[in-house]
Amino acid sequence: MTPDALRACRSLLFVPASNARAVEKARGLAADAIILDLEDAVRDEDKARAREAILEAAAEGFGGRPLIVRVNGPHSAHFSEDIVAVRHCGADFVLLAKTESAREIADAAELMNRPALAMIETPRGVLAAETIAPLSAGLVAGTNDLAATLGVPADAGRAGLAYALQHLVLTARAAGIPAFDGVYNGLAADEALAAECAEGRAFGFDGKTAIHPSQIEAINRAFAPDEAALEAARRLIAAASGGAERHEGRMIEALHVAQARALLARAEGRAESLATPRSAP
Repeated sequence: MTPDALRACRSLLFVPASNARAVEKARGLAADAIILDLEDAVRDEDKARAREAILEAAAEGFGGRPLIVRVNGPHSAHFSEDIVAVRHCGADFVLLAKTESAREIADAAELMNRPALAMIETPRGVLAAETIAPLSAGLVAGTNDLAATLGVPADAGRAGLAYALQHLVLTARAAGIPAFDGVYNGLAADEALAAECAEGRAFGFDGKTAIHPSQIEAINRAFAPDEAALEAARRLIAAASGGAERHEGRMIEALHVAQARALLARAEGRAESLATPRSAP
């Protein structure tokens, strides 16, 4: 599976690799990608069992959906054992927790012999995202750790994270890779979840990570284009004849056509990048 498979993902569900029941249940859920977690969701005494579990889980697969394994950060005592486990399992991608440098993500991809996504959850990671993104298959916002490190109060909402989140989307777009918003901590599919999804979509994120099955439907709905937007994209593509021109009361050009094509591709589960091509030297 190529890194482009991640572009059409809206919901990425974290599942503790040590929880066999949760792993089995995930096979019947509507999440676009599954993240088997070896890090925060697994207690230290269960780490070894979790590593064994990813081998069996990956062998059985998740219906052709991307399978990602989140490993402990490069400075963790568990990292070296995670490397061995991931190298021997059939996961499509690895997600490196607490990524803070380009060297860390490059090493993770090489050591585990598969494309690596970077989880950005520290101030150092945010500031280094410009160099991390080009070596990554995608960026994932670690909003809980980031908020704690920044000293954002738990009841303060996400206003204090706005710069960091927008910076991650900016660096991901410059590198031509997808970016995924962090988790919502509530377990109910309530109005607060819908609002956070809408905010993440407005920031430009491609999708959002989830920690509970009840969140998947709301996330998929929020990050999928609605029929009105799809029909508008079809009309724009049909009307465009090249160059700048008027269309339905506004000016459009090649960029707007590319956006419309990318929207349709996403709705059809295809990959189409919006990254700006680099000019030849």
